[in-house]
Order: sequence, then structure tokens, then C-alpha cells
Amino acid sequence: MSETEVTTAPRPLLLADGRPAAGAWSLDPAMKHLNHGSFGAVPLVAQERQSRLRAEMDRSPVVWFPALPHRIAATRVELAAFLRVAPDDLALVPNASAGVSVVYGGLSRRRGGEIVVTDHGYGAVTMGAERLARRWGGRVRTARVPLDADEEQAYEAVAAELGEATDLVVLDHITSATARRMPVERIGAEARRLGIPLLVDGAHVPGLIAAPLDGLTCDFWVGNLHKWGCAPRGTAALVARGALREQLYPLIDSWGAADPYPDRFDQQGTVDVTGCLAAPTALDFIERTWGWNTARRYMDDLAGYGERVVGAAFAELTGVSSAVDVGMPVPGMRLVRLPAGLAGSRVEADALRDRAARELGVETAFTSFGGVGYLRLSAHVYNTAADYEYFAEACVPVLGEWAREAREQPGAS
Repeated sequence: MSETEVTTAPRPLLLADGRPAAGAWSLDPAMKHLNHGSFGAVPLVAQERQSRLRAEMDRSPVVWFPALPHRIAATRVELAAFLRVAPDDLALVPNASAGVSVVYGGLSRRRGGEIVVTDHGYGAVTMGAERLARRWGGRVRTARVPLDADEEQAYEAVAAELGEATDLVVLDHITSATARRMPVERIGAEARRLGIPLLVDGAHVPGLIAAPLDGLTCDFWVGNLHKWGCAPRGTAALVARGALREQLYPLIDSWGAADPYPDRFDQQGTVDVTGCLAAPTALDFIERTWGWNTARRYMDDLAGYGERVVGAAFAELTGVSSAVDVGMPVPGMRLVRLPAGLAGSRVEADALRDRAARELGVETAFTSFGGVGYLRLSAHVYNTAADYEYFAEACVPVLGEWAREAREQPGAS
């Protein structure tokens, strides 16, 4: 299909009373929200549940906090069922990066101190790996994976960096900047054969993939529930299996430190964990209203439609295809190539994101990989085809003008 061939737009999802799905959220109606993947959006029912929990906490904190570990343990059972993992494998952490930090803090050097990452890795996670490697007196080895690499090519690129000095592999399940999968199942099997621990960063996965750990061999996996799962922010899961998990401790030492994994994570002093306790409400809301399978199909269809509409608008404007060949694509997320001059680096991409929100009234994700700028589209149930049609009609021409101005700046290549 060419970029100018646009298929029929998916019909919007509605609430039970016939209202648009967006009515279940408190999103700013003056904004077009096209970037669910960064911070998610919390439905009103989950916001209200969290508010009631906070009120309960504030009414009687001396009753609240001693009883909290039991409530968290019960919540872990519900969240483990959603992820289809064993409750005793799952600990709750504030976000995926915090879970990664827990793993980095718990592991010790066993071989040569080398850590293998990819050039698609999330910046904060890679920086943490670099700090750990320095502490170990080792180094980070970066596997270069082309954006269009298929499963076999991506596997070979990562496997080639594994060796006798490798102490840890850190691999994205779904990459943030490039919206593609990595061959975590195949690398997991190879790492296990070689006796190398594998940490999988699944920040974008919960809610987007139904059973993310099925068929996956890894020692550690982290995923944010506040992205596609729509839980209150600061809610994530750390799944750990095998003997190494007994080396994992919360980032805050508390009275639960003597407990086994994952119980020791259930007691964190006076940390506000009402978001975690309200997370099942958000997950249940999606299931009861539409069903997660229906929601996922809609998100994927809509992201594909948005890619075609926006891509066609850029192509008409520039005369150059904006299609992106992503080797292992994921549901609900798409990339569109930006005109030259935009988002050539992460700093430029973030600045463009902020300018678009301020001047165009759109929440978007602009990313950069290999010096090329991309628009990363990520859809959820509250989005409609009209959101992407608006972006194509009202925002693409402005972005084209910004790109032209950037190219004409002194020193621009």
C-alpha cells in the first residue's frame, strides 16, 4: 500500500452510555493527545479510587501504614494475574527505571564485568548500565541493531557481543525511541545457555501485549503499568525468577528488609503507594468496558491509520516518503519519518515536543535514532481518527515550515 492510499478509519470506541471513550478521562480538551506511550492517561474511576485511598491514609496514618504490606500483597496477586505471572515472582516498584536500578544494585560481578546493551536502549537504563560497569571495573558493549533488522538479524547483532566476560545483558522488550520489538525470547534462551543473566526492559509492554512473559526466559523483567495499563503514575512491576532474585532489595531500606523476595518490597515506610492499590481499578475498567483484546485491536488499527494519514501529509508536503521500515513492529505504536532538520538528536526531539505542545496544542512524541528524527505515534482507546486527521491537516504544514527554518540556520547541514 502506498502512503497516499488511506484505509477506512476505525470506528471510535464508546462508553456503555454511548459517550465517546474520552469522556472517561480528565484529559485537557484543548489538547490533542497523541502520545499515550510516554506517561499514559489515568481513567477517572482509577483517579477517584486513588483519591479515596489517599483520604483513608490521611484520616488515620497510624492504622494505614502498618496494614499496608497486606494490602500490597493482595494487589500483587491481582496484577500478577493481569501479567500472567506468579504473584511470588512480582514486586511493585515506582517505574521501570526503578526496577532496573534495583537489579543493578543487587548484582555482583562474576566474570569480566561486561554488560551488553543495544543502541536502541532507553537512555536512563543505559546510563545506569554504564555506572554499574564502572563499579565492576568492566565496560558496556553496545550491539548495533539496524531499525529495519528482522528477528534473525537483531538476534545475531546482540549474540555477537556475548562472551566469556559478559556479566549481564540488558535488552528492551519494546524500544522507546524506535517502537520496535527485540528478540528477547531468542536472546533469553542463548543467555541462559551461556549462564548470563538477562534483564528485559518491558516499560511499554503491560497492556500492549497480553502475556508478555510467556515463552520468555529471563532473570529479570520490568514493566510500567502506568503506560498502556492506564494505572496511576508511579506503578510498575518487577518480575524476577531464579536464585539471583534473592539478591534484590528495594531502593529504600525498611522494616521488611529481612523478608524474602518479593515480600520485602511490600513495606516502604511512608511512601504513598495508593497508585499501586488503584492500579487494578484501571485495568478492570478497560476489561469491563471493552475487553483488553478489543482495546488492543482498536489501538493497533488506529495507530496504523494515523501512520498512513500523517505519513501521506508529510509525503505530499515534502515529496519524499516518510514511511519507516521497522523490522519487528509492535501493536499500537508507529513511526513516521520527519522532514530533514527536525529532531536530529534527543535534545532536539525533546525541544520539538515541548514546542509542539506549546504552539500547536498537541501532545506528541518526537524521537531520534541514528541522527534521523521521527514522530512516534501511540494510540489508546480515547483516541479517534479525527485526532490524526487534525494533526495531518493543521500540524504537518507547520512542522514542514519549522523544518525549512532549521535547515536554513547558519551551520545547518
